[in-house]
Amino acid sequence: MRASVFRYPLRARHPEPLNALRAEIRRRRAAGAQRIGLIGFSAGGHLAGLAALAPGAPPDEAVDFAVLGYAITSMETETYRPARVILLGEDADPELRRSTSLDSLVTPQSPPFFVWHTAEDPYVPAEHTYRLAAALAAGQVPHAVHVFAHGPHSLGLARNAGEAAIWTTLAKAWIHEQA
Repeated sequence: MRASVFRYPLRARHPEPLNALRAEIRRRRAAGAQRIGLIGFSAGGHLAGLAALAPGAPPDEAVDFAVLGYAITSMETETYRPARVILLGEDADPELRRSTSLDSLVTPQSPPFFVWHTAEDPYVPAEHTYRLAAALAAGQVPHAVHVFAHGPHSLGLARNAGEAAIWTTLAKAWIHEQA
């Protein structure tokens, strides 16, 4: 399995980050990638989820699975407003907020998701993961969801972070199931 790191435009308004990620997916497909999985954390998790769920992507931009860690999944809640303001602007209308909320974009055709979070995250509440999990379940989309009791935001690989450190082992097994 090959992996790479994609650095998306920060502090850029929607749809610039999504367009940049879709261009990278097209580039990877043109280079021969048969399957594309995305892993993202926090705002990067929102971007990965948006690339997997936003309607209208042609086949060369398709995402086969997504792994999201403590991701912002809803632009409709008031939680973690700073990310919403950066991505959508101060006065984003309700339709734009809904069209960039992962939980509102899930369909039965959505790719599988692995989602993890910590209940103590002070920046992105676990509510975001619960909302996405409920939408995935309602859409009968294959998914795995893990919410660990302890751990701050920005855990990344969560090495030496207690129980949350197991997320990489769980995700590895889940990713192998997707192949």
